[in-house]
Amino acid sequence: MQIDFLKRIINEQRQEMEKTLRDEEIVDREGAGYLERFLKHPNIVVILGPRRSGKSIFSQLLARQTKENFAYINFDDERLIGLKSEDLNKILEAFYQLYDDAELLILDEIQNVAGWELFASRLRRTRKVIITGSNSRLLSGELATALTGRHIDFTLLPFSFREILGGKPDLFLTKEIAALRESWDGYFKGSGFPEFRKFNSPIVTGIYEDIIAKDCIRRYEIKHKKSFRELANYLVSNFSCEFTYSKLSHIFAIKDVHTIKNYIRYLEEAFLILVLERFSPKLKQQFIAPKKVYAIDHGFCNFVSFRLSANMGRLMENIVCLELMRKKALNPRTEIYYWKSHQREEVDFVVKEGHVKSLIQVCYDTQDLDTKTREVKALLKASEELYCDNLLVLTADFESQEKLGGKVIKYEPLWKFLAR
Repeated sequence: MQIDFLKRIINEQRQEMEKTLRDEEIVDREGAGYLERFLKHPNIVVILGPRRSGKSIFSQLLARQTKENFAYINFDDERLIGLKSEDLNKILEAFYQLYDDAELLILDEIQNVAGWELFASRLRRTRKVIITGSNSRLLSGELATALTGRHIDFTLLPFSFREILGGKPDLFLTKEIAALRESWDGYFKGSGFPEFRKFNSPIVTGIYEDIIAKDCIRRYEIKHKKSFRELANYLVSNFSCEFTYSKLSHIFAIKDVHTIKNYIRYLEEAFLILVLERFSPKLKQQFIAPKKVYAIDHGFCNFVSFRLSANMGRLMENIVCLELMRKKALNPRTEIYYWKSHQREEVDFVVKEGHVKSLIQVCYDTQDLDTKTREVKALLKASEELYCDNLLVLTADFESQEKLGGKVIKYEPLWKFLAR
């Protein structure tokens, strides 16, 4: 490609981005402060996440926050289809002609160019680089091999409830609480994808289809497209539920369990689903135990999944899982699991930071005595087994605290937990 042609694309993309930042209502994202310190010296910051989750805007805001002169190019542009690794030096030359003093380079969706890893590795020696991408394997696995660990990964999920609110509200003001609950109802029944606020549910179903078709079927050259789509829909429809590879193999008549494992890995790498392991001190038991699946955005649960009835408890649980994953992005030491006893007592989330830090149960209907008793019994059992006294039950609207068996259990509405 000609350098002048690349310069024109770079200029047009920059103008388009500046117009978006000027004209649209931009939501501040959590994580900018965390990442800024890694851009004080030559380094690579890798921003991962599902497509349309706001990575491009976030990278621009992060660059502006560092107060550095920066250059930007988005490789998810039809004019750049067919770009080869040898063309990347031409882009660098175009950058220097346009921004000779640029200390920071933003390479948006660069995984579309084969062989980009060594180019990025070379840039890192003298420049600060932000890379974004919608596939965790390409940006975590292959980049890690090229850079031998000399980069920082950050996962950006769709908007959290706190980001929608624009910060932490005052939970002691009645007026703010009333507005907060109204905002929560809209968030709970909607989606965290940024464009949902403009285009409603059609954008969510469109993102889902793009992930399936472009980020999975096309990227991995999947032959059995119908079976793959059915599996994806089954997993999204059974969000917050356990699964096993062997059971899925029987359901979809796929004889080779490794094919099922690969399909699920593709869906994880493309950021359609999250998979949680069951907690066990024995790694072998952890690997062979059933796993739990969650949608990468609760909008998929609301608008894509096939459900005969609304399951508020499962939807709440999916939202909690995403919130815990956001906290994990800011603290890589954090590990998230679920727990289940031999008697099938279950705790939704085990949060571990070296040791087990907290146990979290999600319970929509605390008025149902049988449900509440079952959830609390499992929480107390896990507390004894995992030596953890930080016990939390997230509810629809119930708030209290009680002492049982020498343990203090805190009940808190989910909307309040997410707003803090």
